[in-house]
Amino acid sequence: MSESEQEKQRAAEGDARGDRGRDRDRGRRESEEERADRRWTELIQEIRVAQTGVQILFGFLLTVVFTPGYQALSSTDKAIYITTVALGASATGALIGPVSFHRVVSGRRLKPHAVVWASRLTMVGLVLLLATLVSALFLVLRVATHDAFVPWLVALVVTWYLMCWFVLPLWARYRYTTVD
Repeated sequence: MSESEQEKQRAAEGDARGDRGRDRDRGRRESEEERADRRWTELIQEIRVAQTGVQILFGFLLTVVFTPGYQALSSTDKAIYITTVALGASATGALIGPVSFHRVVSGRRLKPHAVVWASRLTMVGLVLLLATLVSALFLVLRVATHDAFVPWLVALVVTWYLMCWFVLPLWARYRYTTVD
């Protein structure tokens, strides 16, 4: 029996048991609710990592304005700092948003939708975190060195972040996702 015939037989057996809602395409036998639970758990684990980093960075950024060195910053550096704080606050909101979203819709049988929206908020939060990190790095290197190579160094770091956070995962998604 060929592989496609075996898959058809398994699908027919699943349909006979009432498993029409099962996710056979991904090799898992789970209902829509089970899949939503699994995806929610995975997403929350991912968010925990990002939340910790953004909260530490944001907390640090909030203290800078109260240091004596802040007054010595140029108006351009202060503008970069304010932008960085606003980006950090936005990233924090986006990365904490899924928890609030879940709490508000909990018990309403909306988990599959909650997972989709939480995933979107997380992606927005990661992009905002990237912008916060880049802005903070730019400010710190500008203040520390006053050299013309700072934008080039920051551009290299941005490239590295983009490779690690987006290009590599998208490449792997494209490369290893099968179309049946």
